[in-house]
Amino acid sequence: MISIVEVGPRDGLQNEKVFLSYQTKVAFIEKLSLAGVRRIEAGAFVSPKWVPQMADSKKVFKTLQHSQKLRKKTQLSALVPNLQGLEVALESGVNEIAIFGACSETFSQKNINCSIKESFKRFQEVIQLAKKNSVKVRGYLSTSFGCPYEGKVSLSRVEKIIRKMLELGVYEVSVGDTIGVATPKQVRNLLNRFEVSERQKKLAMHFHDTRGTGLANVLASLDLDIKTFDSSVGGLGGCPYAKGASGNLPTEDLVYMLHGMGLKSGIDLEKLIHVTHWIEKKLSHTLPAHVSKAGIFT
Repeated sequence: MISIVEVGPRDGLQNEKVFLSYQTKVAFIEKLSLAGVRRIEAGAFVSPKWVPQMADSKKVFKTLQHSQKLRKKTQLSALVPNLQGLEVALESGVNEIAIFGACSETFSQKNINCSIKESFKRFQEVIQLAKKNSVKVRGYLSTSFGCPYEGKVSLSRVEKIIRKMLELGVYEVSVGDTIGVATPKQVRNLLNRFEVSERQKKLAMHFHDTRGTGLANVLASLDLDIKTFDSSVGGLGGCPYAKGASGNLPTEDLVYMLHGMGLKSGIDLEKLIHVTHWIEKKLSHTLPAHVSKAGIFT
């Protein structure tokens, strides 16, 4: 079974110009859950000044606590930048959070206004409080294959930062190709630095399809025992702090390939395509996913 972390409701929507009501976001998450998506990043407790689309995340989580349409096995998570964000997340009933760092100094400064070293001090405080409240913590690492400001990032540095994040106590690190520059060879070279058990249990891959290499990189990761991938329905979103970072890997394209390879995801592809068409109408524009346009071939 391949585990898919759906990031559309957070990473996907955060850069959209059309502001969606919290009721629409709740309906979006419910539809994803009904399509069989078991892990959904549902919001972020960040400054509304910087990410206005996430300003109503507290309402979203509070409403979802009483949802009759959300499947019981669906795990919701929220992005949290600091202790203040964690406190609001706890008030909102969140039981899984994600912290986010970077593998390049410039991107760390642009994204979270501090150095990599300073970011890990923040992470430690957040993780300690989260664990006291029985909240699971996932980690994101941006610019793992390239930085829009610094160019190439050394694999030894990326390995070191991944291991440091795991040592802090996150249960999984999502290794992000923020600007979509990775190639299968790079992916293999990085993953080969880790033991099979680490790859299977501790690492997830977060690819962008900016240059059309997203699925090729997934295939390289599958060959090296990766079982978890982040994706965004329709290919929604990208990073607001990285020029040219549009193009999250579309969930339906990923699921179509996995199912075609005989791998299971637990997701109903037809229902997922309906979710893409539904959110496209809400956003008043089409999304880049291929499968939702071409349909399922049987």
